[in-house]
Amino acid sequence: MLTYLSLLCSALRAALSSRQHLVLENLALRQQLTVLSRQSRRPRLDPSDRLFWSFLSQLWPRWQSAVVFVQPETVIRWQRTAWRQYWTWKSRRSATPGRSRVPKQVRELIRRLAHENPRWGSVRIVGELRKLGYDISSRTVRRYRRPRWRGPPSQSWRTFLKNHAAHIWATDFFTVQTLTLKTLYVSLFISHDRRQLVHLNVTPRPRAEWVWRQLIEATPWGQQPKFLIRDRDCCYGGSFNRRAARLGIEAVLTPIRAPKANAIAERVIGTLRRECLDHLIIINERHLRTVLREYEAHYNNGRPHRTLGLETPTGPPARAGPPLAGRIVARPVLGGLHHEYEWLAA
Repeated sequence: MLTYLSLLCSALRAALSSRQHLVLENLALRQQLTVLSRQSRRPRLDPSDRLFWSFLSQLWPRWQSAVVFVQPETVIRWQRTAWRQYWTWKSRRSATPGRSRVPKQVRELIRRLAHENPRWGSVRIVGELRKLGYDISSRTVRRYRRPRWRGPPSQSWRTFLKNHAAHIWATDFFTVQTLTLKTLYVSLFISHDRRQLVHLNVTPRPRAEWVWRQLIEATPWGQQPKFLIRDRDCCYGGSFNRRAARLGIEAVLTPIRAPKANAIAERVIGTLRRECLDHLIIINERHLRTVLREYEAHYNNGRPHRTLGLETPTGPPARAGPPLAGRIVARPVLGGLHHEYEWLAA
């Protein structure tokens, strides 16, 4: 009985409604019938269905009366999502986002006013531009009024360090464990110019006097650098910098916990471990000193370096081409851990 009454009320309401309302209601009901006629146990709405209801909710004020299996709140959520997606798509279409660029003629006018009136400030130029009909901020004027540097080009930090690399050395310590579970300390000095290992030595106890003696042995006959980069290890002692200054060497201390500030020394320590010490078992202090001396000769005379254009720090330069006759022979280093190759005359 209630079903017949609801149908009767719907028929009376349809008879009293306008034609436009009937057309929209008929369209909404047909769309829902289309969704229900799909082969599915539960009606699923496609993106096109959501888009349909989003537009219909904006065109027809009484759209909620025709909704059967969708909640009105769901349609409102669809409409808001479609609105956000539309404006997202529209904002991405802009080829030049942000504030529009100042026209070229205005930029040239700013430079002209600044050049012809060197005593004018930015605000004074802004006032003159407003008299001419250009509303420009003082920040824009400061940006474009700066004169271009006409002097010689300034050298970069890389060029500066390269020009002074011959006067810079670096020093550092690293540890090596022996077969008898003892810890040995290795002191090294390396030049920034040719990446040459200047001095290597080993001790079981790196005291301040021993460290100072290594600097004296690394700089014979007055061959010392102008700057020596080191960390803040306490083994240098409190008087190391003052004593080095008497020799004409300025000790440059790296920041705390900043190994990258002494990158060249840290890099050569890693090379010593990867190419030498990680493949050997050190027996004692004498054995370690012998291994380091042999590898030092290979590092300086026979090992190509990327920083030097694949040249060696102190070895002979690369040949322009192979000789007309002869054969290549290999010389083992550290018992065959590495090899050095050279031409042997026939």
